[in-house]
Order: sequence, then C-alpha cells, then structure tokens
Amino acid sequence: MAEYQHILVKRDGETVTITMNRAARRNSLSEDHLRELLAAFRDAGQTDATGIVLAGAGPVFSAGHDFGDVAARDLDGVRALLRLCTDLMRTIQSVPQVVIARVHGLATAAGCQLVASCDLAVAAESAGFALPGGKGGWFCHTPAVPVARAVGRKRLMELALTGDVIDAATGLDWGLINRVVPDDQLDDAVAELLGRATRGSRASKALGKQTLYAQLDRPEADAYAIALEVMAAASQTPAAREGMAAFLEKRKPDWSE
Repeated sequence: MAEYQHILVKRDGETVTITMNRAARRNSLSEDHLRELLAAFRDAGQTDATGIVLAGAGPVFSAGHDFGDVAARDLDGVRALLRLCTDLMRTIQSVPQVVIARVHGLATAAGCQLVASCDLAVAAESAGFALPGGKGGWFCHTPAVPVARAVGRKRLMELALTGDVIDAATGLDWGLINRVVPDDQLDDAVAELLGRATRGSRASKALGKQTLYAQLDRPEADAYAIALEVMAAASQTPAAREGMAAFLEKRKPDWSE
C-alpha cells in the first residue's frame, strides 16, 4: 500500500480499510486529503479485495470541506475542488468492491455526502449527520445529491434547509444508514455486514453493483430495460453458471472469480 499524509490504508484478508487521519482538523476534506482518498480508492479498486471500509480517526467521522482551503479559492478554484470531490464520490460507487462506511461522531456536509455515497453504512449510537449549509452562508448543494437518493425528498429538505444534526437512530429510520450499534460494537457490526455483503462471486457482485447504480435514478421503464439486458447477459457468465449448477446439484459453489 502507498504511503499517505492524510489517510491510513490497511489490508486485512479480503478487506481494505481506508481511514481518514486528520483528527486535528476533524477529518475535513482539503484538496490534498481528497486526492489521497481518491488515489486510495482507485488503488483498492484494482486489487482482489472484496470489501472496502471507510473510517475516520479521532472524535468525528468527517466535518466536510476544509473551509481554510475553500476560502482562499476563486470561482475556478472552488469548481475544481468540487469536481475532485465529485470524482471521489463516483469512484466509491464505481469500484467493484462493496464499500461500507464505519461512522462514529459527526458526519457533516461533505462528510455526510461520503456516508451517503458508500454502498452501506454502519453507525455508532454516538454518530450524528447534518447538512449544515442550510443555516450558514454556503448551502450544501453537492452533499445533498447522494443524500437525496438515500432519504427521499421531504427528509432531504428538512436536513438541507434546517442544517440541524439528526442522530443515528433518525439516520437509520430515514434510510441514510443500515445499522446503529453501541459504540463498542461498531467494528464487529461493520465486519458482520460486510461479510454478508461480500459472499458469492466477486465478478458477479461487481456487475450487480454497477448496474444498480446505473438504474437507480432512471424512470422505471428505463431501469427495467437496463437491468433486463444486463441480467440476461450475466446469466451466461461462469459465476452465474456455477451458482445455478451448485444450487441444482445441492452443493457449495466453487467461486473461481
């Protein structure tokens, strides 16, 4: 694994853990931090790992964009920073691995965007989520994009317009996260859900993830058209053939990819 200044990367078995490590800055997302996260996800995506955990060191998950970086930029500079951030969010969803957010403390603005962009998310009871731009001077336009797709319109409006923090239980109820557990059980809960989400063929899972994101925000007819063709083609892959054969033969599948 490469050496980084703002993040830690660790491989343990089939899982890569990427930990934001700017605790003194509440894991705020400067340009350098974003570039390191993007590089780490791209590198992990090219490995044979089956899962990626995104975590944060220190008291919070991430406070979002680093205003010290943003305030010094002109329009073109801020636009470039937001494009970099968007590239990271899209990369999280495009890598073949299952990506799960391990959330403790606050995840606000672009930090909340990170949680919403991950495939899955498990939060400690101490976690909180917010789009605080609604009560400041810089509205959370880009963080709201994936959050909207997780929580729905009215809940998005409440988050974005009030800027208030919602607790982990509310985040679970609204669909922003998958699980809430006591703080001392967070690592076990992340490992348990990731283990279940990475069973089966890695290649089949990667195609499934890609197709889910492709159809999620399209009209139902278009979504079915995409899903139908991909699923038909996928039925001819070695993974699908092995899975069906194992089921019919009442044996454990032998996943070769």
